[in-house]
Amino acid sequence: MTGSFVYDAGRTHFGKYGKALSSVRPDDLAAHVISAIVERQPNLDAGRIDDIVFGNANGAGEDNRNVGRMGALLAGFPSSVPGTTVNRLCGSGVEAVIQGSRAVEAGDAQLVLTGGVESMSRAPWVVPKPDRAYPAGDATMVSTTLGWRLVNPRMPEQWTIPLGQTAEILAERFTISREEQDAFALRSHENAARAFATGAYAAEIIEVPGVDLQRDEGIRDDTNMAALARLKPAFVANGSVTAGNSSPLNDGASAVLIGAENALPGVQPLARIIGRGVAGNNPDVFGIAPVEAANRALARAGKTWSDVDLVEPRTPESITDQKIGARLFKARRTHRGQLHHLERQHVRVGRIVRRIDERVLRADVDAGTEQE
Repeated sequence: MTGSFVYDAGRTHFGKYGKALSSVRPDDLAAHVISAIVERQPNLDAGRIDDIVFGNANGAGEDNRNVGRMGALLAGFPSSVPGTTVNRLCGSGVEAVIQGSRAVEAGDAQLVLTGGVESMSRAPWVVPKPDRAYPAGDATMVSTTLGWRLVNPRMPEQWTIPLGQTAEILAERFTISREEQDAFALRSHENAARAFATGAYAAEIIEVPGVDLQRDEGIRDDTNMAALARLKPAFVANGSVTAGNSSPLNDGASAVLIGAENALPGVQPLARIIGRGVAGNNPDVFGIAPVEAANRALARAGKTWSDVDLVEPRTPESITDQKIGARLFKARRTHRGQLHHLERQHVRVGRIVRRIDERVLRADVDAGTEQE
């Protein structure tokens, strides 16, 4: 079985809900990163792409009709290039990478363009059809921006709680204090601001035409522990999860070009994907599932936590979930290692990536929920 390699990766800046990217359709965001990734490879003809796999968690609005395929057509790709869209909710983009790498390793493709797109700003309201024709009463519009909607009445009620409440359950279960969460949130803002200021993201950022963003819009340079401490709990009275230590609602898109060895002659791959893993548990405690996903990915790669130098936890919900991952990682790596957090958003997916120079084995732990 052949290996799968990352040849290029890029993303737009992430825009806040209702702000800089809210005027851009999600299919246009997808088209932009799709075309940009190919344009960055001067000797790559778009017609060589065997498949496009894009993640999209909403799919209720302008992204409703297979946004991966629509993005490719809008990007001007030949209509012979197929495309599909996958939905693992908050881990949809990572699931696209997993499926793309799997296709390459199975020999079904030489080059797969993967990625993800979301516009929470443009997620529509929907009106369910009535149970019978010509109803006389009013109809209710339902927001598709985030969380449970149109829930099947057979679903256990305890599973359909708001996402923030699931973080509160885990904070209590693992004794993660409000102060710990706020400190982790503050560090996230500081790290992200520093990364943009030093140009750490320069190579991966794909500018969106007509949008003036110099960095991700959710970064707050002006926050501090005192300001975070003043925020009230957002989900549970006397709780610890606030707007300050939860992730924002975002708009944006990303793309990752995956291929077999020597699929792009003369181009040095950025990394090799050597393991994948997914795991599930009860939706009301989804934030702990990435630990098992990472364990599975490591096992399939023939590695252990002692081989890992860097962990990047990412979650769509709260700092609580990231703190759990950080604690468990540190417990396994008391003798060496580094915990690294970059502010990104993205289900319970673990992906193990080895850098080509063999010096760093990275465990990406992507947290989300299949109950969103």
